[in-house]
Amino acid sequence: MGEKTIFCTGDKLGRGEEELGEVLIRNFFYSITEGDNCPDAVIFMNKGVYLVQETSEIAPSLKKLTERGVKILACGTCLDYYGLKEKPLIGEISNMHSITKLLGESEQVVTI
Repeated sequence: MGEKTIFCTGDKLGRGEEELGEVLIRNFFYSITEGDNCPDAVIFMNKGVYLVQETSEIAPSLKKLTERGVKILACGTCLDYYGLKEKPLIGEISNMHSITKLLGESEQVVTI
């Protein structure tokens, strides 16, 4: 598929203080929208699927990324688990087969 994929497995960035992790994840995605080095895709898994909700604090950044052609994928099993599948989201609902295929085809995977 693409050259670079970001694999987001949580709703915060890093370990430690939760409040700081929330600020960091928001700044991370904002910084991507402001730079020239956009990924080809961003995959959200586990608690990361909270970030693709229309109400999330990073929703504006994700919308900008989709406008720039970045594919946003959310794990359908994870959305089901957290009761989020029927709520409005940014991007597409995906499955493990498609996610593992995309990760395998990517030249670079950055896990956050």
